[in-house]
Amino acid sequence: MVNPRFDFIRERAGYLPEQDRYLFAAPPPQYRFNVIGTGMNGQEHIKVTMLEGRATVHGVYDPNPRSIEAAKRIHAHFSPTDELVVYRSLAKAIHDPAVDGLIISTPNHTHLEVVKEAVKSGKHILLEKPMATTIADAYTILKLARDYPAVFQVGLQYRYKAVYAEAIHEALVRRSIGNIKTINLYEHRLPFLDKVNQWNKFSRYSGGTLVEKCCHYFDLMNLFAQSRPVRVYATGSMAVNFTDFEYNGQPADILDSAFVTITYQNGVRAGFNLCMFAPMFHEELVLCGDEGRLKAVENIDFLPATRPANSLEIVCGEKRPARITTPCYPVWIEQSGHSGSTYYEHISFVDSIQGKPTNAATATEGFWSIVVAVAAEQSVKTGQVVEIADLLPENPDAL
Repeated sequence: MVNPRFDFIRERAGYLPEQDRYLFAAPPPQYRFNVIGTGMNGQEHIKVTMLEGRATVHGVYDPNPRSIEAAKRIHAHFSPTDELVVYRSLAKAIHDPAVDGLIISTPNHTHLEVVKEAVKSGKHILLEKPMATTIADAYTILKLARDYPAVFQVGLQYRYKAVYAEAIHEALVRRSIGNIKTINLYEHRLPFLDKVNQWNKFSRYSGGTLVEKCCHYFDLMNLFAQSRPVRVYATGSMAVNFTDFEYNGQPADILDSAFVTITYQNGVRAGFNLCMFAPMFHEELVLCGDEGRLKAVENIDFLPATRPANSLEIVCGEKRPARITTPCYPVWIEQSGHSGSTYYEHISFVDSIQGKPTNAATATEGFWSIVVAVAAEQSVKTGQVVEIADLLPENPDAL
């Protein structure tokens, strides 16, 4: 793959003939991807694809001209001599025989229709989170992905954040805290950012905050629980953000805070807390097992005090050594988007195409993250405990 460590001085080597390039050489990409939807996430996928280097972005499709122009600028930064193909229709972008893979990053409510067309191509697919906005749509996508002949990966990339990647390794591979019994995870952050047509301010387009934003965390909780959810109870409100916001005469209706509790089939209990009117980005995971406790923190704030952005601590009492670490990636990776998790998501996508084992999120895992999220949204609305079995289209054991 391309070595981005040299990007900051690569321009100074423009005088070198090709035969004299070694450290500055960029091997030709092995795969070509098209990006469907070039808003904020789509632009990040373009950047990371080009940065990772084993693939290139061949073309893009988006009905918004300004999104296309932004995509062109990003592409030109990495590949100034190659023209980015701009498709006039979704079908042409999906079925271009010059392309090996599709990255779908359109608004949430469009995912099912885009996927229905995309699977006709037989190309490798990376579908952004959330997989869908409803359980019915997610189940349809799951069935389409089950026997799909190529890679079908869901963009639940938070499992690649440095602190969570280390937590997964410590808890599930090294089993540093024994058998996990409780999971607590919370995110405190700024409000939803602006989107084209402000679709993320409306539950009918986003699926609701607990679907749009929090499916990442429910995926992590499902992963650590190593079990299926059976019961969800949640409370939440629209306490601060967008309380007077309207778009085309329609008032926003998304939660900005919530508490969610989940009971798993194996007895693991989990709790999630969301606040989207905090003056920072802060995530914290606490796992308690029968042999110890793990705490992972990611923090981005605006204070002058010096402290690590990431930390992970494992406390095991007298059973084994305790430790405190600061998991991180190189700066150029962390700055590429979502604290570097998207970069490693793309590594897994290409690795999967090459037949290498990865821990990329499958369609099944994407489906179960939606199940928990939809159950939580329903519980907030009704004030009742939601039994997962009541929401599923068939017997849970068959899913």
